[in-house]
Amino acid sequence: MVPAVEAESEIPDRIQPGRVSGGRRPLDVALFTAATAILALHAIVDAFLAPEPGTTWRDHLLRGLATLAILGLAAVAFPRLPAGGRAAVALPLGLLALEGALLAIADARAVGARGEDWTGFLLLPTGVALVGLAIVLLWRSRKPGRLRYLRRAGLLVAGLLAAFWLVLPVGIGIFATHRPRAEVEPVDLGRPYEEVTIRTADGLDLAAWYVPSENGAAVVSFPTRKGKVEQARMLAGNGYGVLLLDMRGYDGSEGSPNMFGWGSTPDIDAAVAWLEERSDVDDGRIGGIGFSVGGEMMLEAAAGNDVLRAVVSEGAGVRSVREARLYGPRGWLALPQQLTQTAALAVLSGTAPPPALDDEIARIAPRAVFLVYATEGQGGEDLTPEYFEAAGEPKEVWRVESGGHTGGFGADPAEYERRVVGFFDRTLLRAEVGR
Repeated sequence: MVPAVEAESEIPDRIQPGRVSGGRRPLDVALFTAATAILALHAIVDAFLAPEPGTTWRDHLLRGLATLAILGLAAVAFPRLPAGGRAAVALPLGLLALEGALLAIADARAVGARGEDWTGFLLLPTGVALVGLAIVLLWRSRKPGRLRYLRRAGLLVAGLLAAFWLVLPVGIGIFATHRPRAEVEPVDLGRPYEEVTIRTADGLDLAAWYVPSENGAAVVSFPTRKGKVEQARMLAGNGYGVLLLDMRGYDGSEGSPNMFGWGSTPDIDAAVAWLEERSDVDDGRIGGIGFSVGGEMMLEAAAGNDVLRAVVSEGAGVRSVREARLYGPRGWLALPQQLTQTAALAVLSGTAPPPALDDEIARIAPRAVFLVYATEGQGGEDLTPEYFEAAGEPKEVWRVESGGHTGGFGADPAEYERRVVGFFDRTLLRAEVGR
């Protein structure tokens, strides 16, 4: 009878995860199911019920369906997994839910609560509950034995790699496609400017400021109005017309945001077309200046728009796995992360990855390009020599020895003005008027 008693006493410990006792679901399964239901509600509101201004649910169809499919698979798999497997599912969902909550709070504080912000607030307690559940499940999954420390070390390494290769890039993709908007206050550009609206070919209204030209040439500044006011003031002070444009999904512009700029070349094309109609701008004297992602998109736009006669790209780096490949063997460890991030961005934005920058920059010649990058930059700025090598003539490059990402002006304002204004003087003012 003793063995029978011992066997009977072990039954509760041997109950497999997900099996019920007395017809009731385990508490962790019920909690996870409720959490995924809240996440699914937020996904539905975000993708289908409260799309960004100027967009419809069709623009977010892939994002919505993919998110719901992943949540459905997680809900089905969770009860069938052991404690460690359940923790591995609950923890990343909890962290991503917390990110969504912080984005909703930031957006509400900047421009007021709207649309998906309301369900986004629910993600805060949901994320806390999922992270707490994961911690409890990890504690329950501990196993004794002489190799327990080796096993735990292996799990730790696997967890760190999963975080770097999977969770982090998905989190970046979520932030990139849900960037909070910001209110844009009036600024001093050195000369009077007017608030204008630029209409894109695909039907979006973009917010912009325009300082009229005094010398017959104009420059598009991208990707935000308020981002680089000092540089705009510098150009305006030298007589250039300056059109400061909010990229689609940013601040005052319609559309869905994408922090990596995918699909935003129509914004620059629309700005160039608007400048072509201005009586203060001569034919053949339109240029562009872009910063970070704006610099990348300015290069892509110039590759396909020959009205852009000269472009300055400051801080261009990596925007998809297509640029990351240029690192070669030294970038292999980060390649899985870049692949996941590229896939996440494609799904969340519903936009295909853009062409590789080294291919695009080669198409700009014989129009002029000027690349600026900092020794202390980030996001792939160290690839600028590769882009310069790929570019055709005429081309220039400036490595700013001090200063961070897109910090050339702040590091050396006088030298920045000499180089950038000199570049536009040579390529726009002294060039033959006309196309």
